[in-house]
Amino acid sequence: MFSIDHAWVFAFGILGNILSFMVYLAPVPTFSRIFKKKSTEDFQSVPYVVALFSSMLWIYYAWLKSNAILLITINAAGCVIETIYIALYIVYALKSARILTLKLLLLLNFGGFWSIMILTIFFLKGLNRVRVVGWICMALSVSVFAAPLSIMAQVIRTKSVEFMPFWLSFFLAMSAVMWFFYGLLLKDIYIGVPNVVGFVLGLLQMLLYTIYKNHKKSAEEQKLPTMVKSSTFEVQTVCCLPNFDENRDAKDQTKHDQGESEYKSIDASNQV
Repeated sequence: MFSIDHAWVFAFGILGNILSFMVYLAPVPTFSRIFKKKSTEDFQSVPYVVALFSSMLWIYYAWLKSNAILLITINAAGCVIETIYIALYIVYALKSARILTLKLLLLLNFGGFWSIMILTIFFLKGLNRVRVVGWICMALSVSVFAAPLSIMAQVIRTKSVEFMPFWLSFFLAMSAVMWFFYGLLLKDIYIGVPNVVGFVLGLLQMLLYTIYKNHKKSAEEQKLPTMVKSSTFEVQTVCCLPNFDENRDAKDQTKHDQGESEYKSIDASNQV
């Protein structure tokens, strides 16, 4: 029989799984574009490598901490999805980008993860092991949540939300809310604290989207009257050209009639 607290933990965990899964699927259009063009263009692999590293660490933390099965399920799904993204990136990336991605995988996902795992298993015990891994997970999660700050700066600078979709920001914020309450009810600061940062940054992204979403449209509308005026001028100029030709033809016709009159007068004089 579930207690009320346990039921709420389960509910927020399920909602967190659903929303986080949707966030994991957000890059699908990007990789669909990469697959169609057979090129990674200017996209970077760093966010996906770091996301995979974060998911691996959270699975380790959940394994050390009992009763965190819902934390394992979503991060296991995240590992699978991020691995697919990285594999596609490696296939279609240029040689230099491919080598950089492989180096990052070797450094973080192999060297970093196994170093943390081995050191904490052999040199730490019990709650100390859980705390150390929790602090590492929390620090990494805060850095992952802070990554969109560069995108937010770009939105402010360019006044364009092209690279900051609203629904991605929305699902990030909602996912952070679910995991915050999940961590709060479990009395787990390592889960709760990073999601406070994620929620605040998600709200700021949605605020920026609201401010700048119509800026590009307004700029295009301001350019429209100038374009219409220019087109009207061109049409008017073209329309004036036939009038010029008609005047010239009239003048030529007058000169021709005058020449014929002079010729007839000379011819009549010769006859006399």
